[in-house]
Amino acid sequence: MKRILLSEQGDVPGWVLVTLMTAGLVVLLWAVAGPALKTIFNNAVAKVVVI
Repeated sequence: MKRILLSEQGDVPGWVLVTLMTAGLVVLLWAVAGPALKTIFNNAVAKVVVI
């Protein structure tokens, strides 16, 4: 018979909170840095010369 230790059950609400906070930070950073990154990308692509 397999015994499950209490320390091995994990903290599901904690992981859900960490996941949601990480997703929120990504969305926030994307909203702030998105236009600047788009400008950098467009400038880089415009400088590419095809022979």
